[in-house]
Amino acid sequence: MTSPLHTLLQTLTDAIAVGSLYALIALGYTLVFGILQFINFAHGDVFALGAWLTYALAMGIAQKTTNPLVLGLLVPIGSVLICATLGFCIERFAYKPLRSAPRLNVLITAIGVSLLLENVGQLPWAFGPYPKEVPTILPDRVLGSLAGVEFHLLDVTVLGIAVLLMMAMQLLIYRTRLGSAMRAVSFNIRTAALMGINVDRIISITFVIGSALAGAAGFLFAMKYPQLQQTGAAVWLLLGMKAFIAAVVGGIGNVRGAMLGGLLIGIVEFFGVQYLSSDYRDVYVFLVLILVLLVRPTGLLGRATAEKV
Repeated sequence: MTSPLHTLLQTLTDAIAVGSLYALIALGYTLVFGILQFINFAHGDVFALGAWLTYALAMGIAQKTTNPLVLGLLVPIGSVLICATLGFCIERFAYKPLRSAPRLNVLITAIGVSLLLENVGQLPWAFGPYPKEVPTILPDRVLGSLAGVEFHLLDVTVLGIAVLLMMAMQLLIYRTRLGSAMRAVSFNIRTAALMGINVDRIISITFVIGSALAGAAGFLFAMKYPQLQQTGAAVWLLLGMKAFIAAVVGGIGNVRGAMLGGLLIGIVEFFGVQYLSSDYRDVYVFLVLILVLLVRPTGLLGRATAEKV
C-alpha cells in the first residue's frame, strides 16, 4: 500500500513532466501570437507530426545503425529540422498571402491547414491510419528516488530541455537584435517596415522557431509515450488545445507565462485525476481557463495593453 506522501510526490513528478511538454508546445503558440496577434491552430498538428517523424526517422536510421548515440542525435535533429521547414512552408504559402486579409480569413485558413496535416498524415505513403510504437532511443533509467518515488532520466530530460529552451527564447527576444526586431514587428508591422526591418523575414523566422519547438516537443512526447495514435486521432487535438490553454492561462505572448501555464495545467490535470476523478480529466483544464479568464483576462503574467484609435 502506498503512503499519501508517495502518492503526492509521484503525482507531482508526473504532472511536472507532462506540464513541461505542454509548455514547449505553448511556446510556439505564444511566439506566433506575440508577432502576428493570431492563433496558429495548425501548431498542434506540427507537434503531432514531430512525434510521428520521430518514429519514421528512428525506424529508418535503425536499419543502418543501432548505435544509441547516433539515434539520440540524428532523430531529434531530423525531427526538429523537418518541422521547422514545415513551419516555414505553412507561413509562406498559407498565411503570407493573407497578411492584410481580415482575421476571420486567417483563422479559417489555420483550421484548413490543420485538417490538411491531419489527413495527409494518415495516408498510406505517409504514416498510415494505424497506431505505431516508437522504438527506444533514449534509455529511461532511474536516476534516484525520494520517499519511494523514482526519478527517471526521461522526465528530467523533458523538464531540463523545456527550461533551457524557455531561457533561450527569453534571451533571444530581449537580448538580441533579432529579438528587438521581433518585438518591433509585434508592436506595429508598418512602423517596423519603415524602420528598415525585413518584416517577412522576421515573421518567417518566428514560424520556423515555433515549429522547431513543436518538433522538439513531439520527439520528447514520443519518447515518453511511444504508442502513437494516427495523426487524425482526438488525442492530438486535446494535446494541442491544452497547450493553447496553457499559453492563454500564463499570458499569451509571454514566454515565461507559457512555461508557467504549462506546468500549472499539468499539475491541475494530474492532481484532479488522482484526488477527484479521472472521468473529468479534460474538464479540470477548461475550468482553469474559465477561472483565469474571469479573474485575470490577460493571463497570469500577461499585461493589459491599450489599443490606440
